[in-house]
Amino acid sequence: MDTFPVILIIAGCITAFNYKAHPREPKKKFSVAWANLILWVGVLIFAAVLGSLTKSKPEFLPIRLFENFYRNGSLVFGGGQVLTPLLYTEFVQYAPKHYLSSEEFLSGYALVQALPGPVFSFSSFIGALSMREFGTGGEIFGAIMSAAGIFLPGTFLIFFMIRVWDSLKSFRAIRASLEGILAANAGLVAAAAILLFQPLIENQPLENILLYSLFTVVTFVLIAFTKIPSWAIIAAGLLLGFVL
Repeated sequence: MDTFPVILIIAGCITAFNYKAHPREPKKKFSVAWANLILWVGVLIFAAVLGSLTKSKPEFLPIRLFENFYRNGSLVFGGGQVLTPLLYTEFVQYAPKHYLSSEEFLSGYALVQALPGPVFSFSSFIGALSMREFGTGGEIFGAIMSAAGIFLPGTFLIFFMIRVWDSLKSFRAIRASLEGILAANAGLVAAAAILLFQPLIENQPLENILLYSLFTVVTFVLIAFTKIPSWAIIAAGLLLGFVL
């Protein structure tokens, strides 16, 4: 998963050489909101240190959840769909944590797809299940801390980057690099889908693998070529799960 940002950077550098295909634009003076950048980095370091100091204390789990999601929200490249495999690796596969099972993670992710709003809202689901041992109040607190962690860095970076980007996009090489970044991002979303499909077929007989693959293809066709809303397709899949 650590290769995702590298892939985007390489793709952007490749298409940047095609800068001559873009018209020249007047250069703009750089205006940087350094206070927002310092705030973003400061919270990142403070949360990391605090999370490290409390890692052996279960009662401080909400702090570690905030740090985990703040870090992931700070390093995300390509949108929430690409971030999902990173969350799966950290909260499901990483042995010291293992807050959720594969089934719980994928079920929650499917429900989020049926609801309006950004994919990042999935963090609330993970935070709530991670705190289930602390009762309903703990689940609510875990959901709040996780949501705050995933959305806060983006808020800081928006106010920092908006002025910088307004200046950077006047350079032809930067605009040309977006072509490669967008293409790579589409590939990473496809890779994310494959990575999340793997847990479904691990240690499964061949007939189950073929059945899951068929459902995946049918779901893709329905979403891509029909006007059936995603929530209806997910609800139908949920019912089929109970029946089968």
